[in-house]
Amino acid sequence: MKVWIPHQAGLNLLGELPADVTVEVFEHTDRMPSEPADVRFWVPPFLGGSDATAVLRELPDLAVVQLLSAGADAWAGRTPPAVTLCDARGVHDPSTAEWVVTAILTQLRAFPAFVRAQAERRWTFAENTPTDELTGKRVLIVGAGSIGAAVRDRLAPFDVSFTLVARTARPEQGVHAVEELPRLLPDADVVVVIVPLTDRTRGLIDEKFLAAMPDGALLVNAARGPVAHTEALVAELGTGRISAALDVTDPEPLPADSPLWVMPNVLLTPHVGGSVRGLLPRAYRLVGDQVRRFAAGQPLINPVIDGY
Repeated sequence: MKVWIPHQAGLNLLGELPADVTVEVFEHTDRMPSEPADVRFWVPPFLGGSDATAVLRELPDLAVVQLLSAGADAWAGRTPPAVTLCDARGVHDPSTAEWVVTAILTQLRAFPAFVRAQAERRWTFAENTPTDELTGKRVLIVGAGSIGAAVRDRLAPFDVSFTLVARTARPEQGVHAVEELPRLLPDADVVVVIVPLTDRTRGLIDEKFLAAMPDGALLVNAARGPVAHTEALVAELGTGRISAALDVTDPEPLPADSPLWVMPNVLLTPHVGGSVRGLLPRAYRLVGDQVRRFAAGQPLINPVIDGY
């Protein structure tokens, strides 16, 4: 059985594989390492887009696509019916949750203003204090999956209160449905959005969503750029009424002339939530497990169903 992976380092991270499994490195989608006809298991590049999905046409014997990303929006609906698509749910929980906590604290404690002042060699105690704080905040997490749970666990020591929202309500777990957002948003000091990009979540953060947030609230988008309506973001954030921390934008990269770059109430990072040194070891532990499962005829984990 032939397996293609996108990283040379992955060869030493997969663990022991069955003797009949051959692993090759397919790092660049325009240069195939060998005959593609007998590839059964493919791991595309991390955050591979439409150029990567085009390779599907060249792999007639493909049975499994194992993504290295938690989101499957670039792949859902594009794989042949006979191919099982799996995401990397769980791999990015620690890193993305760390980014969310860092972004919240950075914005609430006014670190961007202090960084700008440092670059100018100005002591700005009087200008920037007292800052806000995380302690006691009401945090609304939109996306009660594994990353949402990791965010909640890491924020819990800060003595915050939580409200969790998912696609459907889970009353026994205290999880509300997305349809309840108009009622929940006005009571949130911090709104963390960590949903997958699907037809239902595209444009979720629109004018009504933002208008429902109270004055002084913080929006944190660690999901996908198109989950937010960019024009609505620019308009609402331009008033200064709320602030935002954005790891994702629409489009990406964000054009240099976007007003979001220069808004003092906006923290921008270039989609780095999952890009940490621990990514490959965690990701290839999952890949190795999946290859062993597939070779043994066992069910795969993290299959993508309805875009999730």
